[in-house]
Amino acid sequence: MDREKPLKHQQLLDQLYAAFNRRDLPTLLTALAPDVSWPNGWEGGMVRGHQQVRDYWTRQWAEIDPIVRPVAFDVEEDGWINVTVHQVVRNRAGTTVIAEDTVRHVYRFVDGLVADMVIRS
Repeated sequence: MDREKPLKHQQLLDQLYAAFNRRDLPTLLTALAPDVSWPNGWEGGMVRGHQQVRDYWTRQWAEIDPIVRPVAFDVEEDGWINVTVHQVVRNRAGTTVIAEDTVRHVYRFVDGLVADMVIRS
């Protein structure tokens, strides 16, 4: 495997987590494949494609205030990037912590774009 690709993917993911925490949809969507498969970790199920991901995040951010920060990166044998993240979810006003935990987000890239993401506990 090209050793530079995982580093580029890690750098991109660092930027995407920062964009997510800023609620910067244009930056986020630019990094996703047009038919991206994304978990709906808040309501359940999966969403696919830019419009469904945009709608999901818009609904989510209107109701809760999640902050997600990567703490470790690992490349799996199949090339997927495994990111251990610490997430804190507060109510919309930011005054009450609803959930706080560490989970793994695992990404598959195609042509430099995020094609799939799954959440593992």
